[in-house]
Amino acid sequence: MRILVIGGTRFVGVYLTQQLVAQGHEVVLLNRGNHPSPVMGVETIVCDRTQPEALKSALANQSFDAIFDNNGRELVHTQPLVELYRDKLQHFIYVSSAGVYAKSDQMPHFEGDPIDPNSRHKGKFHTEDYLQAQGVPFTSVRPVYIYGPQNYNPLEQWFFDRLVSDRPIPIPGSGMALTHLGHCQDLASAMVSILNNPNAIGQIYNISGPKAVTFDGLARACAQAAGKDPSAINIVHYDADQYDFGKRKAFPMRVQHFFTDISKAKAELNWQPQFSLIDGLRDSFENDYLVNGLKQAAVDFSLDDQILS
Repeated sequence: MRILVIGGTRFVGVYLTQQLVAQGHEVVLLNRGNHPSPVMGVETIVCDRTQPEALKSALANQSFDAIFDNNGRELVHTQPLVELYRDKLQHFIYVSSAGVYAKSDQMPHFEGDPIDPNSRHKGKFHTEDYLQAQGVPFTSVRPVYIYGPQNYNPLEQWFFDRLVSDRPIPIPGSGMALTHLGHCQDLASAMVSILNNPNAIGQIYNISGPKAVTFDGLARACAQAAGKDPSAINIVHYDADQYDFGKRKAFPMRVQHFFTDISKAKAELNWQPQFSLIDGLRDSFENDYLVNGLKQAAVDFSLDDQILS
């Protein structure tokens, strides 16, 4: 198949591109050209996809069997692709977010759970609705938190920074809130398993790791991945409502239970996450955090100091 990958040079896109090429597909990347292709010889179209007319112009003479839309945040980002290829695609695979779900007293989130219309991810839900209304043969994936090498959301890095500096780890609340992480390579594998899968047409899938984890458990898992004794780390709990941090974030995750059920994806896509949490964190620590010199980078711990004081 001839496949367009929007993005493809960072984080999940790297693994997705590599896996698609390994399967023999003809892959074309579309991105801003700030990073090299992860596979030698793959064609790259340089374009800012947030500019609709520029996107249409860049793709005017191109044809594809499938599109992977990895980074469309708002409907206006994806609409030009549909206008160009509505009746010409076998499959359109869209990366949404579990952040579209409304808060609930009952967990985990299932694919049919209510949506929060005011979520900061509402643009993704609007895009899912639009793809369905337009009759596009689409599939949407809803990851929770994605982690692994090249993560540009400093999630696991937040923990690693404190661990390698032997600092206390300030965690809001009791530390018992359950959250959910999925490795970037596992997400890419799930996306590849969707491609041209008739069972997946018109479906939405939660994609994440095999187990949820508490905030305290995540701190201990990061310690183990970084070669530290998890029983010796200093976790400090605090009430976030007692502090005014302005627009700055003192903790990299939403302070609530936030995890999903992934049984639908496993059953219908013949997919299983391959990374345990600790193995995935170790991959991130050794092949990103250490390799890219983040251990030596200057870190602003001022919010930590405000909490700890």
